[in-house]
Amino acid sequence: MTTDDVDGSGTPADPWKLTTPPGSSAFEAYRDPDAEPPALVVQVGKTQLRYHLSAVEDLHAMLTAHGDWMPLGNADEQKPAAEGTVEAWGRSADNPVGGWYGFKKGLRGRFGNYLPPVLEALGLAEVEHNARNNRMRAI
Repeated sequence: MTTDDVDGSGTPADPWKLTTPPGSSAFEAYRDPDAEPPALVVQVGKTQLRYHLSAVEDLHAMLTAHGDWMPLGNADEQKPAAEGTVEAWGRSADNPVGGWYGFKKGLRGRFGNYLPPVLEALGLAEVEHNARNNRMRAI
């Protein structure tokens, strides 16, 4: 995927129209820098998830430092995330926000499902699109 392949500009009025890495679910995402705190908003049907807006730059920086492919490890908040995955990093006390990037308890998971397509749309990462066990790396 290239930035030219993405519909939308990532604003509330014109969200990105994306799909999860396996291509099984469509969703919209946009930056809301005026939210308190600033948020990356993901709309999946009627469900809205919000992540720290800094997640985009923080994830890209971590992947750049990692220097290789990293498994996504998509998991709901109630399930443990596999170590060494993007999902585990998105919940780790060692990440720049010191824990969950998601704001609302019960909807903080799925970091490894929704953030990778955003980075890919921005031209910051390469993401695999297999049925299972996808990975990503920084560009």
